Amino acid sequence: MAQDYSYAGSDGPDNWGGVCAAGIQQSPIDITGTTEAEAIMPAIAWQTADAVELTRNSLNFTAHTDAGALILNGTRYDLIQFHFHSLSEHTVEGEAYPLEVHFVHASEDGNLAVVGVFYEEGEENAELAALWNAIPAAGETGNVEGLELTNFLPSSLDGYRYSGSLTTPPCAEIVAWTVLSEPLEASEAQIEAYQGLFGDTARPVQPHNRRFVLEND
Repeated sequence: MAQDYSYAGSDGPDNWGGVCAAGIQQSPIDITGTTEAEAIMPAIAWQTADAVELTRNSLNFTAHTDAGALILNGTRYDLIQFHFHSLSEHTVEGEAYPLEVHFVHASEDGNLAVVGVFYEEGEENAELAALWNAIPAAGETGNVEGLELTNFLPSSLDGYRYSGSLTTPPCAEIVAWTVLSEPLEASEAQIEAYQGLFGDTARPVQPHNRRFVLEND
């Protein structure tokens, strides 16, 4: 499917218009200047996904699944898809990770809660291997069976919370962001394989504009 935006050139992030340019709660951000707070993290309930469908366009691929949900501030958000970015879109004290995954959940009223997980270079990751092997050609679909989604969570669920937006056009400011602080591992070959297929898929960090970034205490 043709895209009306890109990550470079005349259609790159500097030229994304609309809310992307005019919004005041845009994502991603550099995670810095955090405020410690208690009991801010969502309750995540992911399951084994019997079947995950992968779709691909000219920029990236998306994994579609409904095998999970989270509860945030008393509201249920159902998992609808997840996708990756490289380098990481969020940075921590100005430092980027080589890879970041975003798990997108939607509530009945159309708002979104997204969980971001970083990857650092290390051991080969079995879940990524299963996904990478199923990435289809552009415009086609692929499938992965029996993917254990809880393996995409680090041992610690501590992290950061803030109000933000989609990181691609239309950049709607409807996202409650959770970014976990402990990274998972992916091998150098896996990181290079993603980058070889898709290149740079990270929007530059955006101004905080006086938003609070809460850090789980």
